[in-house]
Amino acid sequence: MRVVVLGGGGLTGRCAVRDLATGRVFDSVVAADLDLGLAEAAARAAGPRASAERLDVRDRAALAHLLRGSAVVVNAVQYTFNLTVMEAALDAGVPYLDFGGLFHMTRRQLQHDAAWRRAGLVAIPGLGQVPGVSNVLAMEAAADLEQVHSLVIRDGWRDLTVGAPEISFTWSPSTFLDEMVLPAMVFDGGDYHEEPPMSGAEEFDFAPPVGRTRVYRTLHSEPATLPESLRSKGLAHCEWKEGGPGIEILRTMALLGLASDRPVEVQGQPVTPRDFTLALLKREKLLGAPEGIVVDDWEVLDIELEGRRAGRPEIRHAIARFPPRPDWHLTATEYAVGVAGAIGAELIARGEIREKGVVPPERCVPSGPFRTALAARRIETTITPPEKPLGPMRPEQNRPPNG
Repeated sequence: MRVVVLGGGGLTGRCAVRDLATGRVFDSVVAADLDLGLAEAAARAAGPRASAERLDVRDRAALAHLLRGSAVVVNAVQYTFNLTVMEAALDAGVPYLDFGGLFHMTRRQLQHDAAWRRAGLVAIPGLGQVPGVSNVLAMEAAADLEQVHSLVIRDGWRDLTVGAPEISFTWSPSTFLDEMVLPAMVFDGGDYHEEPPMSGAEEFDFAPPVGRTRVYRTLHSEPATLPESLRSKGLAHCEWKEGGPGIEILRTMALLGLASDRPVEVQGQPVTPRDFTLALLKREKLLGAPEGIVVDDWEVLDIELEGRRAGRPEIRHAIARFPPRPDWHLTATEYAVGVAGAIGAELIARGEIREKGVVPPERCVPSGPFRTALAARRIETTITPPEKPLGPMRPEQNRPPNG
C-alpha cells in the first residue's frame, strides 16, 4: 500500500514519513513538498520505502494526480491549505487526515461532511498531537462519566537540552504566531465567545518533567469539536491553554506583525512579513532542533474534566507525556505530531477506522489501539482516576524503540 505525506519535508511531516516507512503497513511512502531538497532529505532518512516528489498543493490537478491510488494522505502543510488538500483528496478518492485547523478552518472542514459520506470516505481534521491525542484522550476519559460539566485542556513544555537556543520553532511558525494574536474561542454556557489571545493566565502543575508552568488561552482546534461530541454529557465549558519557555517572545513577535500577510515596502520592494520571518528563521537555523546537540525537550498534555460518576462529583485528568526522539534528532513536538498522524494513517489503511464523512478524531479513532501504538513509541498516556497517578519518568524510559 502507498501513503502520501504532504509537507513531508517539514518539521512534523518528515517524522510522519520516517515512522510510516519503518512500520509494517505501507510498502511505499511518498514525501511530497514544495521544497524538493527537504523532501529528499526526509526520504533518505526514512529508508528505501520512501521517495520524494516536488509538489505545490495549490495545483489541484497535480495534487489529485499524485494522490490517486493511495491508501491515505497525511496533510502536514500549513493549516490554511487544509480545504484545498481535502478537495483534491476527495477528487482522487483518497482518505484524508491533517494535524489541525486552528478552530476556524476545522469548523469549515466539518461543513463538507455530506460530500465525504456520499463518497464513502473518511476525512479526519486534527489527528496529530494537539489536536489529535488530546481529543481521543478527552473522549475516553469522559466515557464512564454520566455528566461532564467542564473540560479544560492544558499543554506545557520544558526544554532540558544542553546548549538549546533561547527560542526555536518545533511547529509551524505561521501557526504559532497566529495563536498569539487571534482571539481564543471558548465554549461556555452552550455557545462560543471570543477571549483575548494570551488571556486567562494561570500557573499549572504539569506532570514531570515539565512541572509548574504559566499557561494562557490561545486559539486551538479542540474546542471546535469536543463540545458537540460531548453534548450528550451536558458539557457546558471547554477551553484550551498552553505555555512554556519562549511563549512571551512569540507573543512579542506576533504583536510586531511578523506573521502578517500584508506586504510592506522595503527599499521600493514589497515584502510580506510572514515570508520574511520564515526565511529569517531558516537562515538562523531556528526551525527544529539545532544540529550538533542531543535533544531533550518535553511536552505534557493535561486534560481536566469535571463531572459526575455514580451520582457523585468527580474531577478526572487525562495526561500524555511527549518525549523527544534523540536518535532521529526530533523534538518532542515534531515527534508527537508526526507519529500520531502516522498511527492514524495506519488505522485507516487497516480498516480500524470505519466511519465515513468528515469526522473529528474523538468520534472515529479507536482509543485502545491508538494508545497502544503511542505507548510502543514511548508516548505515555494515563487517565486518573481510576489509573494510578504518573510518577517521575526514569531516564531509560526515554529511549525510543528501534527503527
